[in-house]
Amino acid sequence: MNWMTWVFFVSLLSICLVSQETNNTCPKDKSCDKLRTCLSDKNPHLVVVDNFNGVISAQKQWNQTGNGCIIFLKKNSTEKQLKRQWPQIEKKDGAYLLLLSKWHFNDKCPIRLFVLQGNCNTTVSGLTDSECIFNHTVTGSCQVRCLDTKTICEQSTYEEKYCRDQQVQDKYFINITATNKSCLNCDNPVKKPEKELDSDYLNKRNMTLNHNVGEETDAAQAAGFMNKMANLAASINGSSATVTVGEGVTGILVRETDPVNIDEVSFAYVSPNDSMSIIESRDNLPQFSRSVTVSKEAFEKAVSLNVRVPFAALFRFTNLTKDEMNSAVLGNEVLAVEMGTSITNLTDKISLNFLNMKYEGIASCQSWNGEGRRPNWTGDGCRTINVGENITCLCSHLTFFAILLTPPNETVSSYDLNNLTIITQVGCGLSIFFLSIILFMHFLLRRTKASKATRILIHLVSAMFLLNFTFLINSYVAKLKSTVVCKIMAAFMHYFMLATFTWFAAQAFHLWLQLYNGGKIAIHHYILKVSITTWVLPSVVAIVLLIIGKYGEQVIYTNDTKKNVAMCWITDSNVHYIVNIGYYVLIFLFTFTTFIIILSWLICLKRTKAGNVKNIGRNGKSIVAILGLCCLLGITWGFAFFAYGVLRIPAYYIFTVLNSFQGFFLFIYYYNTSHSGEINRGENGHKNTSTSSTLKTNLDSFENPYINLPDTK
Repeated sequence: MNWMTWVFFVSLLSICLVSQETNNTCPKDKSCDKLRTCLSDKNPHLVVVDNFNGVISAQKQWNQTGNGCIIFLKKNSTEKQLKRQWPQIEKKDGAYLLLLSKWHFNDKCPIRLFVLQGNCNTTVSGLTDSECIFNHTVTGSCQVRCLDTKTICEQSTYEEKYCRDQQVQDKYFINITATNKSCLNCDNPVKKPEKELDSDYLNKRNMTLNHNVGEETDAAQAAGFMNKMANLAASINGSSATVTVGEGVTGILVRETDPVNIDEVSFAYVSPNDSMSIIESRDNLPQFSRSVTVSKEAFEKAVSLNVRVPFAALFRFTNLTKDEMNSAVLGNEVLAVEMGTSITNLTDKISLNFLNMKYEGIASCQSWNGEGRRPNWTGDGCRTINVGENITCLCSHLTFFAILLTPPNETVSSYDLNNLTIITQVGCGLSIFFLSIILFMHFLLRRTKASKATRILIHLVSAMFLLNFTFLINSYVAKLKSTVVCKIMAAFMHYFMLATFTWFAAQAFHLWLQLYNGGKIAIHHYILKVSITTWVLPSVVAIVLLIIGKYGEQVIYTNDTKKNVAMCWITDSNVHYIVNIGYYVLIFLFTFTTFIIILSWLICLKRTKAGNVKNIGRNGKSIVAILGLCCLLGITWGFAFFAYGVLRIPAYYIFTVLNSFQGFFLFIYYYNTSHSGEINRGENGHKNTSTSSTLKTNLDSFENPYINLPDTK
């Protein structure tokens, strides 16, 4: 009995004939599943060229180790669209060609096939899986070709002309008649989508984006559009499609038609106006300037979350609504990746690559979860890798992505930011401590009624105490990632900062009145009127900004994106410049003018007392009084105006140190003036106490200039 007859009788017991179908579905007898199971192990398998298609378990039918399969392939098959797991045999120019799909070339599970062809009238023997020889003749015209799919087409390249003429893709042609290895590669590593879905197709499925030519694409509509991708993926036939929505919005969708053998997929394009391609191997990505790779893990998670048809959709928005800070976006490109479910905490992360990019500033990978009317970009879950002009984003979730550009003058080095943060935290902690002592001494230890100047000082101390406290806890609140809590935190800190500025002006106004009225202020309910004005005016500004949504999370960028710091603050830079910088400029002009006048008076006073022995050795107290006066009037905040160019970093350090230690300086000033007042009262008794008491808390280290003024009759 010859080999073919023997195999035929054996196959009658368990063979699964494959119907000659031309579609991509398995027949009812599940022969496709059996073939898939058969080829999923590493055992060698026997391929027999015959007149039908089928598969049986070998059960050690020939001299080999392990349990392989016997696969029957029909000669001269013309079906080009059979299930991809099935090999095919074609006869061309007198030679037999074995057609294998890319599935058979899986590196993780390579397949070894012994292809039997010719008149084999004897028992096949001598087949071993220890060595795979391409050309192995058994006897006569019986030939056996051993093919190791891991190496047979390893060095082959894509034959574009041949594959186009044959109208074949995703296949490998192996000449099993030739005496040497011969492989034609029709697996194009760069593929165009099979279908094109236009706006009419989308309109029928209620998937539209309402935007006119030249206008921005509404971010909220874009988020809603991406949420419908699962329905779009289920509606198409085939494995891929290009989606054209309108000006500035294009996309590509890939379906994994075989969930059992899913793999990663990459999308790539050259420019924002270029069409997108599907890339099979990452080795081909460097020829494109932009690419996105969706990992196999992401597909597996989608399957585990009961997604009916695993798919990946990438959409490119080149004119999406800006965020509230009007942040600059690299290439004005926002990319959205959708898989029909929430994919987070990926270990094999989504990769976005931008190569050979020309840009200015600090690039950072950001994402937006699609909530709200405008994007709210955050760096959470994304890592930025900058290598020269190349930028890579590695993100552990799926959503909207963009690369934001921060101007270099708005960033600091991670080293400087770390130092400034430490100085600020230590300084704020000390300020809170010393400001608390001032409040304790005032409310619990004072024995007499405080003067107007003292009460104004206490209001300033209270505002500064609350400002330091809210600033100290701000970063911890930002880490909670609660939008509502962060907005409230930003509103409170902004309010206390504006209140502090206003009390600086109140201090200057009080000193002006003292100098103008000779130390006496006769305004009815003076302190009450000043307090209401100073506390209420900033609250109106804070409430309005809170209502119109100008507060939120703000990121302080560094040259190392890993060390960026988030805080709760004003998210609109224009509002910041107008409300904060503009308001403080007015305050600074008023307080600095007052400071110059007071300083001039102090210098004149010391000159008139130069011959007085009592003034010897009081220069130290003069310096303390001047520093205290600077803090009292908020002069130190003016160093922020020098934070430009080469003076930017030094100004940051001076500004941070002085303002962080304002509480300490005010305590020294408060203690020194109080102590000096007690000495003066001890030496002079009750002499002239009515005229000198109004300036005790401000300038008690000096004698009151209104005591010995010449008579101006």
